[in-house]
Amino acid sequence: MTIYENINRLTGYGLTTSLITKEDVIYTQNRLLELFQLDGFETAEEAGNIPHVEVNELEQILSEMLSYAAENKLFTDDGIVYRDLFDTKIMGMLVPPPSDVIDIFHTLYTEASPEKATDWFYKFSGDTDYIRRYRVCRDLKWKTPTEYGDLDITINLSKPEKDPKAIAAARNAKQGGYPQCLLCKENEGYAGRVNHAARQNHRIIPLTLGGETWGFQYSPYVYYNEHCIVFNYKHTPMKICHETFVRLLDFLTLFPHYTLGSNADLPIVGGSILTHDHFQGGHYTFPMAKAPVEEAVTLSAFRNVKAGIVRWPMSVIRLDAKDKEELIHAADHVLAAWRDWTDKDAFIFAESDGEKHNTITPIARMNGNEFELDLVLRNNITTKEHPLGVYHPHAELHHIKKENIGLIEVMGLAVLPSRLKNELELLAGAILEHKDLKADETLAKHADWVNEFLPKYQDVNKDNINGILQQETGIVFSHVLEHAGVYKRNDQGRSAFRRFIASL
Repeated sequence: MTIYENINRLTGYGLTTSLITKEDVIYTQNRLLELFQLDGFETAEEAGNIPHVEVNELEQILSEMLSYAAENKLFTDDGIVYRDLFDTKIMGMLVPPPSDVIDIFHTLYTEASPEKATDWFYKFSGDTDYIRRYRVCRDLKWKTPTEYGDLDITINLSKPEKDPKAIAAARNAKQGGYPQCLLCKENEGYAGRVNHAARQNHRIIPLTLGGETWGFQYSPYVYYNEHCIVFNYKHTPMKICHETFVRLLDFLTLFPHYTLGSNADLPIVGGSILTHDHFQGGHYTFPMAKAPVEEAVTLSAFRNVKAGIVRWPMSVIRLDAKDKEELIHAADHVLAAWRDWTDKDAFIFAESDGEKHNTITPIARMNGNEFELDLVLRNNITTKEHPLGVYHPHAELHHIKKENIGLIEVMGLAVLPSRLKNELELLAGAILEHKDLKADETLAKHADWVNEFLPKYQDVNKDNINGILQQETGIVFSHVLEHAGVYKRNDQGRSAFRRFIASL
């Protein structure tokens, strides 16, 4: 296809997805001509030839446009980072301004329903290529039955890995302070740079939570259905406090069909961004939500709040109530008690050497007509034996998961590193060929694991080896969550958990 044909195809894509209307066609064509430094179409007939385009054609259209732009020195094609910067600029030509997007969202919210509004905004975020659907679909996903129910396992392949040139360029690039981080509101429409993603195709819906303005958007990597991010309009650090619970339940009041939670506010047990207060959630039922309460408990000061310990590998207190205010006060009470809780026999220390260790990962959802909060107890203490964290996956599990256990994993969805796709494929072949895994530099880290689980299977063959590896990977993830639990699921751990509950 010529560049002129692809300009018309992209314009047609805009019509198909309703990013533009027929009145916008000439305007859109002219903006694209300017972007590609073209004077115009050769004939009026060529300009008027707008084809019908299917949504799944976008990747090919952008690829051909990028090839033309690179050949004509419109950008330096030094890998995926540079291509993503330029194709986001292309898509920005089709995206309506924030005010129009907000108006459509609010109209759908008030005249149809909150769910219709989020349905539209999620589709819009994919149509603009902010969510790159053709990458997201590459992620590997499966469910693993465990004693805690089915856990969700994903190997993330949609987030592109930077090539060495881009890494070096990012390291040498001037460190700008605008936007301050990837979550700041100033990202909306930002052109990006080699060390900061372009966001010309990104739009934000403002919300009022706890009397303050917050932004509602989707994650470009969508690890699950309608994976949203809700962020403070101010660049302010993560902090779990009274206001956290207020904002979570205010969000549920606005969007009762969503789940929303917060990463913890301390290193090791927190998420990857601690510098900007934010939540994550979505229109998805996580494994944790399906886990039952295995032991009811009484919070004497909060008679209208149901409480219990959840049957989960981590240590979770579930609170349910119809009264939002009483639930918030009950959650406050648990948080304050946990912040100061020390139990030497259980190796729980509220602080050491002046460093605070205890915090909570809170998750909010509706359960029928009741608000529900899951409060996951976290502690980030380290030792010489476990320098990355006592309540963090220990070294014997690092061959599968070494990274922090954040909100999404806490809820039962493993986001595993992309390296595992190749490693599990190599492992399958090596097992079938009875190779010495310890002699293989890539696979040696998996050797002890394979030697431990393989005897469970009498017949291992090419038809079942991949299923076996997926099942065992999921079981490792359940152990990862057990390691992250502050109270272990044994008699000693249950007794220690009950000591804390008794203090409430």
